[in-house]
Amino acid sequence: MTDQTPVQIHRQMQRRKQFTGFPFYLKLALLMLFIAVPFLFPAFKSVDLALNVIIFSVLVASFDLLLGYTGILSFGHVMFFGIGAYSVAMLTGKYGDATYANLGLGFMIAIGITLLVALLISFLSLRVKAIFFAMVTLAIAEFAIIFATKASEFTGGEDGILISTFGVFKRSFSLGEFLGRDINGKMITYYFILAICVVLFLLMMRFIESPLGRVMQAIRDNEPRAEAIGYKTFVFKMISICFGCLIATILGALYVMWTGYANPESVLGTPIMVDVLLMVIIGGMGTLYGGIAGAAFVLIAYTFLPDLQKIAASLFPGIPFLHALMERWHLILGILFILVVLFFPKGIVGSIREYVTRRKVTKVAGAN
Repeated sequence: MTDQTPVQIHRQMQRRKQFTGFPFYLKLALLMLFIAVPFLFPAFKSVDLALNVIIFSVLVASFDLLLGYTGILSFGHVMFFGIGAYSVAMLTGKYGDATYANLGLGFMIAIGITLLVALLISFLSLRVKAIFFAMVTLAIAEFAIIFATKASEFTGGEDGILISTFGVFKRSFSLGEFLGRDINGKMITYYFILAICVVLFLLMMRFIESPLGRVMQAIRDNEPRAEAIGYKTFVFKMISICFGCLIATILGALYVMWTGYANPESVLGTPIMVDVLLMVIIGGMGTLYGGIAGAAFVLIAYTFLPDLQKIAASLFPGIPFLHALMERWHLILGILFILVVLFFPKGIVGSIREYVTRRKVTKVAGAN
C-alpha cells in the first residue's frame, strides 16, 4: 500500500472539515433561514426579496467563476440570464401553452442556445486579452438588448412577454395548510427555485475544488506559467465560460418562472450587469459565498432605502433637509458602498477569510 502524498492528506483533512466547525453550521443556518422565510415572513415583499437574493447570489457566484477564479472579465454575462428568461417565456407564453413539457423544452432550448453562443464568443473573443475581451462581450450584450427591444413581433419589445402559471406552480393550487400557512403554488415555486439554486451552487463548489478548478485558478494567477507546464489555457477558459454561462441561463429561466414576465429591462438591462459587478465586489472575488453577502447587501438596500424618506418624515417632521436627503437614497447607497470598500478591501467574505487565515498563521507561529 503506497503512502499518501501531502496533497492527498491535505484534501482529506479539508473534506473532514467541510461538514464540521463554525463555517458549516453558519451555512446550514443560512439555508434553514431561506427555507423558513415563507413561514416567518409571509408578506410577499419579504418572500420576493429572499428569492431574489437566492437567485442573484448564485448568478453572482457564476460570474465569480469567470472573474474571481479564471480571471476573465465579461460584461455579457447577464445576456445569458436573459436568454434563459426569454426562452422559457416564449415557450410557455407567446408561442406555446403553459405546460410542463413546454417548460422543459424552454430550458433545453435555452441551454442549447447558451452553449452555441458561449462557444462562439470564446472562439472569437478569447484571442484578445483583458479589457478587449470585456469590450467585445459588452458589445454583444448591447446587441442582444437592441434586438430584444426592436424585434417586438418576436420578443414583445419593451412590453416583453407575460407567462401564465400552471400545474403546481399556479397560485390557486393548494396542498393544504402546514404550520398555519397555505402551501399554494407560489410557495411551491419558491421551494422549487430554492432547491435548484442550492444544487447549482453545490455544482459550482465541486467545480472549483476539482482538478479542473485548480487549473482555472492557475490560469488566473499566471497564465503564461500554466501554458509553460503544458495546459491548453484556451480550452480551460472556454470550459469556464460555458459552465458559468449555463448556470446564468438556468437562473434566468427560474427568474421568469417567479416574476411571470420577461422584458429587456428586467432580464437583459445593463443596470443588472452593473449590479452583478457591484455584488461581486462587495461580497469578494474568488469566494463564491461572497455572492450571497453581495446580493443580500445590494438587494436589501434597494428594497428598504427608498422607504427612508417616509421614516424620516414620521420621526422628524420638522426637518425638511433630512427629508430631502433621505429622498436621494442612491447617495446613501453610494456612501455605504464606499465604506464597504474601505473596511473590506477584498469584499466582505474575502476580507473575513483573510483575517481568519492571518489569525491561524499567527497562532501557529506563536506555538512554534
